[in-house]
Amino acid sequence: FGVLGVFGGVGYKNLETALEQLKDEMSADITWHPFELNPDMPIEGQDLNEHLMQKYNLSEEQGDENRKNMFEAGQRAGFTFNFDGKRIMINSFDLHRLLMWAREEGKQTELKLAFFEAHFTDLKYLNQEEALLDVVEKVGLDKETARGILHSDKYVQDVRQEQDNFKQMGITSVPTFIINDKYALTGGQPTPNTPNTPNTPNT
Repeated sequence: FGVLGVFGGVGYKNLETALEQLKDEMSADITWHPFELNPDMPIEGQDLNEHLMQKYNLSEEQGDENRKNMFEAGQRAGFTFNFDGKRIMINSFDLHRLLMWAREEGKQTELKLAFFEAHFTDLKYLNQEEALLDVVEKVGLDKETARGILHSDKYVQDVRQEQDNFKQMGITSVPTFIINDKYALTGGQPTPNTPNTPNTPNT
């Protein structure tokens, strides 16, 4: 999953609903792996509308239609996209480092969802250190430990190694769901499709 992929929050919400429907048949352990949509994005980021129009060669009208579709997909899944203020696309590498640490602390999903909400709903600029650390603290992780990670090279190689591993597996887009290291689903799958995946426990 990319941290800032527009369908990450939608994909997770649909997965959450599907797992609730299947709770009597299976259980799931969820691990988030790093994927950078824009690894060359500068630290200061870029206006999101401008970025999307440039990257996907969209006209202004197509951009408006794209935002409408995202908003409606979010509503169906129970996730809120806020398009009222200025939004930016940022380099997400440091967020992936913090998520690697949060995995060790048993807080990875909480932090991931908090990043989604901060970026897409609250319009926080997560390339600003204090804004980022406030999100970390919000989910019960230690703010100063996180600051220390940001000011070090901790988890840099871990993130790069996982990224390389998934590239070698052929993962080129997000969201991608890997089930029991055997099956893959791509895209923010609507809930009716998700239960059709192989019925295997401990996803």
